[in-house]
Amino acid sequence: MGSSMRQAAEPGEHFPPGRELSGTPAEAEMESEVEGRTASALFAGFRALGLFSNDVPHVVRYSALKRRFYVTTCVGKSFHTYDVQKLRLVAVRRYKEEIVLTTFPMSSIVHTFKGHKAEIHLLQPFGDHVISVDTDSILIIWHIYSEEEYLQLTFDKSVFQISTILHPSTYLNKVLLGSEQGSLQLWNVKSNKLLYTFSGWKVGVTALQQAPAVDVVAIGLSSGQVVIHNIKFDETLMTFRQDWGPITSLSFRTDGHPVMAAGSPCGHIGLWDLEDKKLINQMRNAHSTAIAGLTFLHREPLLVTNGADNALRIWIFDGPTGEGRLLRFRMGHSASLTKIRYYGQNGQQILSASQDGTLQSFSTVHEKFNKSLGHGLINKKIVKRKGLQNTMSVRLPPITKFAAEEARQSDWDGIIACHQGKLSCSTWNYQRSTIGAYFLKPKELKTDDIIATTVDITSCGNFAIIGLSSGAVDVYNMQSGIHRGSFGDEKAHTGSVRGVAVDGLNQLTVTAGSERLLKFWNFKSKALIHCLSLESSPNMLLLHRDSGILGLALDDFSITVLDIETRKIVREFSGHQGQINDMTFSPDGRWLISAAMDCSVRTWDLPSGCLIDCFLLDSAPLNVTMSPTGDFLATSHVDHLGIYLWSNISLYSVVSLRPLPPDYVPSVVMLPGTCQTQGVEVLEEQTEPSDEMIEYESPQQLSEQLVTLSLLPESRWKNLLNLDVIKKKNKPKEPPKVPQSAPFFIPTVPGLVPRFAVPEQNGDPEQSKVVNLGILAQKSNFYLKLEEGLLNNQYEAALNLLKELGPSGIETELRNLSPDDGGSVEVMQGFLRMIGMMLNRKRDFELAQAYLALFLKLHLKMLPSEAVLLEELEKLSSQVEEDWTHLQSLFNQSMCVLNFIKSALL
Repeated sequence: MGSSMRQAAEPGEHFPPGRELSGTPAEAEMESEVEGRTASALFAGFRALGLFSNDVPHVVRYSALKRRFYVTTCVGKSFHTYDVQKLRLVAVRRYKEEIVLTTFPMSSIVHTFKGHKAEIHLLQPFGDHVISVDTDSILIIWHIYSEEEYLQLTFDKSVFQISTILHPSTYLNKVLLGSEQGSLQLWNVKSNKLLYTFSGWKVGVTALQQAPAVDVVAIGLSSGQVVIHNIKFDETLMTFRQDWGPITSLSFRTDGHPVMAAGSPCGHIGLWDLEDKKLINQMRNAHSTAIAGLTFLHREPLLVTNGADNALRIWIFDGPTGEGRLLRFRMGHSASLTKIRYYGQNGQQILSASQDGTLQSFSTVHEKFNKSLGHGLINKKIVKRKGLQNTMSVRLPPITKFAAEEARQSDWDGIIACHQGKLSCSTWNYQRSTIGAYFLKPKELKTDDIIATTVDITSCGNFAIIGLSSGAVDVYNMQSGIHRGSFGDEKAHTGSVRGVAVDGLNQLTVTAGSERLLKFWNFKSKALIHCLSLESSPNMLLLHRDSGILGLALDDFSITVLDIETRKIVREFSGHQGQINDMTFSPDGRWLISAAMDCSVRTWDLPSGCLIDCFLLDSAPLNVTMSPTGDFLATSHVDHLGIYLWSNISLYSVVSLRPLPPDYVPSVVMLPGTCQTQGVEVLEEQTEPSDEMIEYESPQQLSEQLVTLSLLPESRWKNLLNLDVIKKKNKPKEPPKVPQSAPFFIPTVPGLVPRFAVPEQNGDPEQSKVVNLGILAQKSNFYLKLEEGLLNNQYEAALNLLKELGPSGIETELRNLSPDDGGSVEVMQGFLRMIGMMLNRKRDFELAQAYLALFLKLHLKMLPSEAVLLEELEKLSSQVEEDWTHLQSLFNQSMCVLNFIKSALL
């Protein structure tokens, strides 16, 4: 593929390359490509971060082959399997609506059972069978290997609504069913007979668990009562009661301690001593939501718990009081996210704040790098001094906005955050994973009506800028927490401050107020530089510090883009049908990506001012942020606890960035799951290749009007005129020494392309001793090809031979063209005609110039004496002058266009 210098477009042609005027085939092709788009052309769902558990109870299994325990939790439409030893994620699989069995540890799906018409809410392994119960109280027993239905039982929901199921230990072919009405039934599933009905305790059964003793079962009731019952004699052995609501789950220790654990809807766990029949300990706030499941590992002092608060925890009982302490955990946010932003420049950490009041960091590389910065506390020193266990009363409200900078993170706090309904802003330290030392707020303000609305931190990490609902904008020092001034005489804006931003050099500060004003301030002197009126109140602002481009989201659902250097509006975008929640720039500043309440994510191309990508989601996006490396786009959504990553397709594939038409209707894209292979399965369904994915093969010459260079390295032609100097510098100081022994390597023929030397054939004893004078001829292959070119006017073969030679070989060939060195005037004329052929077709342009210059240097003295050669040189002279004049005009046009693009506004 040759490199070409393209001719500049004519004046007035401002449309993109390849885009013709209306009605042309090129536009029709573009419209067909846009109409055929089924999803986002720029972003593909990759995977979700920060999801570990939901309200479905976990399952613990022991692998005899690997001699370790595994725990499986449900996450949306996927289930995760963790190694209990280190809580390492070992498998992720997606499940469907029907029953699916997989091989352990879930490498592939092996069996699928279809037959239920209602939602399945209970499953029980049963030897070579599996029992399933749906919400209509229909019980079906399936044979695992044949996938056939073995037995089906139908219960009247008004009389016996199945709520729990248990296979009692040593009870062959029998299952125990609990109901919401309070009664229990023992069935023999092999003979399809009801063996016994337990009258119950007049309240619904919520949990069933086999005790370590045979015939004994623990029954959890909706009244908060736990009954230890002997099902063989229908006799109650003991009863416990907790005041935290219904029993959600039960488990027994099997490591020699007679202890039973009971879960509750408020997240507390009660520990009961079965010998003394009393409550021995309480694990309060083990989870922030209901305990979905708890399991004591067999013969180990470990308790595995999970809940709907998106947490999986392992507790160890090694203390003298019998209380469990947290050993390992995997935890995400338990409420909707309020803000997410990439932290640092490597694109591997995402900071996220949530309605649960926590600030956490999620790694895009591996879950082991996740960390929680914890809850914000009003006074951390009092909590440490008094040793408060329950910190709910001293916790700060959820974080609404935050800004982070890693420049001085090892010296002092690098994160500033404002909280819901609070005036003071908290600082956080990322390295120590804790809340910082200062709460930044004006000392003179004591009213509760004023709150902090927006924050920003300078790129150097030294200063924090806080905007208040009163219109004031204050500057604080992050190291000392000291107030360093305010913008404006009394306050910066008359309305609430909607956004603040500082440029990369700490020279300019931009603030936006609800009174429809955008103000530019000198950061050091706090003086007002410029004020700009907006058509609508700003909702938020975002600054791309590297390019100085400022994005403003307005309340009329439009986006305004400004250049902070000229302080003028350079782009205006409209198209969203709902409030714009968040925006982000691509790392190079060419794209502006916006997310709104209309469930759409739109990508705007700033240089062209067009919408180049748009897709819809089934849940409105609240936040959007792009990686500093440009490989991922991260989003958070309403009623979702995770962070969803979208891979940038343009990094590894050919993507069309043509603008979308105004009537383009985007399609709904499903949120990515936690399994990374989801995108691969989707790509396999595409049978027809897209036209955009066809690899482009450049021709040898794009156009006859363009000058094309060769692909030869510069060492082949650039130093042809300086060979005498180079040879003089490289002249050896002493003659080469003869080696003492024969060389180990096979001898080769000198040249740029290595070739082995063919050994001489001396096998013929009668070989003639007469010397063949033909081998003494001085005509080289290049010389012979030039002679052929004089006859047929074809010089391609001669040129190809010359391209294969090195600088010394080229000089030798051109020197031998002279009649004094065995050549002829006719062959020299053929060489000049070869140069003319190269200039005419405008290919190998630099080679033609280099070869001609060396030819003139070698034969300059004898050329004036030959009229034929002078005539050829006159033709070449006019041709070279014409080509260079044409090139100079192209260079001038290109420089003008380049200067215009660099100096003109977007």
